Amino acid sequence: MSTNTITPLPDVHGQQILEQYRTMLPIYMQMAQVIPGRIRQFFDEAGIIVAALECRVKTEASLAGKLELKGAKYRDLYDLTDILGLRVITFYIDDVDKVASVLERLFEIDWEKSIDKRKAHEIDSFGYLSLHYICRIPESAYQSLEHPELNKIHFEVQMRTVLQHAWANMNHDTGYKSGVEVPKEYLRSMSRLAGMLELADEQFSYIRTEINNYRRQVKGLVASGKLEEVALDGDTFRSYLELKPFDKLNRRIAAVNQAEIQEVSLMPWLAVFKGIGTKTLGDIDSLIKNYGEAAYQIACYQIGLTDLDIISSSIAPQNLSIAYVLKSGGGKAGIKYIFDLLGGPSDANDTLADMLLEQAQGLPFMNQKTEDGEQTA
Repeated sequence: MSTNTITPLPDVHGQQILEQYRTMLPIYMQMAQVIPGRIRQFFDEAGIIVAALECRVKTEASLAGKLELKGAKYRDLYDLTDILGLRVITFYIDDVDKVASVLERLFEIDWEKSIDKRKAHEIDSFGYLSLHYICRIPESAYQSLEHPELNKIHFEVQMRTVLQHAWANMNHDTGYKSGVEVPKEYLRSMSRLAGMLELADEQFSYIRTEINNYRRQVKGLVASGKLEEVALDGDTFRSYLELKPFDKLNRRIAAVNQAEIQEVSLMPWLAVFKGIGTKTLGDIDSLIKNYGEAAYQIACYQIGLTDLDIISSSIAPQNLSIAYVLKSGGGKAGIKYIFDLLGGPSDANDTLADMLLEQAQGLPFMNQKTEDGEQTA
């Protein structure tokens, strides 16, 4: 015997709304194709990165079930605001408000029907703390002579974080879809988990804010020249490179052959500077000051008797590092270490280190003191 149940059909009024739905469905499907792309375009312009942007059009079966239960409250299809539904899932709590700001500029918002569920204070409400906007395409933004009803259609946009979205789905699966009442001890465990996820959501946003504040502080210190106060890391080195600290030495080296300087990324040299012991941006500045002449001498030997007319912008950090290693007693092993850091260990690096060590032996800097009094080999 079949155990399938038959869903009761909506009443006559509900059937009329369903007929409207069938007529309007192509317009809803067209909106579902166009609106997400328009929203993504605005996100790109605003620099907002989201985890996902989902869109769906309610099926006829789903609508029929809703009308069977609540059909009397709707005058016609335009009263239903969730036929077209979108969901924007963000990585951070504060991005929800940024997304909302974009929607407010792009659409007309029905504030009376929109809901900010984030203001809820129930202990188990974490997964449902989304912001819901009921939107409409304004005539000032788009009009269709063929489908003027398009500007009358309302649609819903839900905004929530990744963790809120995950929790809502898990809670729905465990709490409702089974059709079994969940024992209180499990509900208590789920509420505790919800609290942990809410705290994680807040901490992710807090950490991002603090990192952004740190980056702004670093940029300020770099711009003001207080380099000795700035620890060397990826962010600070990138900000330092914006000052073009190696340009003066590169131009001096290029002048030997009247060569052109080919710009390349100097970020790989972060590993080298950290590898040879520099701790702050001030240390790199001191390296340029104390070893710039030695780096120039190495370059003169390398290219002075050649017709090389293009040099890489990496020649300055390369020769500065080599000069420092040699004057610190690192020898061949120290030179090979530099190139191993850049491209990984290889026999070619061993050969290159031999050649560079031999070239440097007769250069003046190898028998001079640095400005801080260090005696060279």
